Amino acid sequence: MQYKRILLKLSGEALMGNRQYGIDPERLAEYAAEIKSVTDKGVQVAIVIGGGNIFRGVAGASKGMDRVQGDHMGMLATVINGLALQSACEDAGIPTRLQSAVKINEVAEPFIRRKAMRHLDKGRVVIFGGGTGNPYFTTDSAAVLRAIEINADVILKGTRVDGIYTADPEKNTEATKFDFITFDDVLRKGLKVMDTTAFTLSQENQLPIIVFDMNKPGNLLKVVHGENIGTKVNL
Repeated sequence: MQYKRILLKLSGEALMGNRQYGIDPERLAEYAAEIKSVTDKGVQVAIVIGGGNIFRGVAGASKGMDRVQGDHMGMLATVINGLALQSACEDAGIPTRLQSAVKINEVAEPFIRRKAMRHLDKGRVVIFGGGTGNPYFTTDSAAVLRAIEINADVILKGTRVDGIYTADPEKNTEATKFDFITFDDVLRKGLKVMDTTAFTLSQENQLPIIVFDMNKPGNLLKVVHGENIGTKVNL
């Protein structure tokens, strides 16, 4: 395996499957099977998940809601998604722990870096909920921050497209895909990989990002093997 410890970033929308909102149990089961395929190989897996399938703070703020209140609601949405993914992983036979940046002790462990790393060393999957615990920061920022804190080898951003393109491939049929691209080129070309805060933090800490299609069975294992799947962003 090319990577020993990974941070998998999933969007909340990914959990909707073919639904308009909420959580699709079938999609959860598919993701749990993908995660099990890499944990069975001895790879340590941490996960950060968004909450956009339930609530997005920015959307609430755009309709007049207080941004801080909206972001707090979004953090709780990520905990709900974390609980759902934890349940799916445990159903698949994967020991899993949910840690939250927002203290909800009856539901999830508080985020403690050393405890999270101990769980990973013991072969448990660790899901980080609650974002960073602060408003105005996205779950992309949370993913990069947690990846740096746990000394992950790479951030794997699972999306519904198979990499980074010159333009949105769902809108532009002439868009071409990058296999490799540097952080500087992403910024120069104005490509959207993550929000600027998260992306800059990853660049400063020399943490590579791989964007790939999480919905294609077997892709996660191929990426961890080091196969040329998706787009790799590196220095």
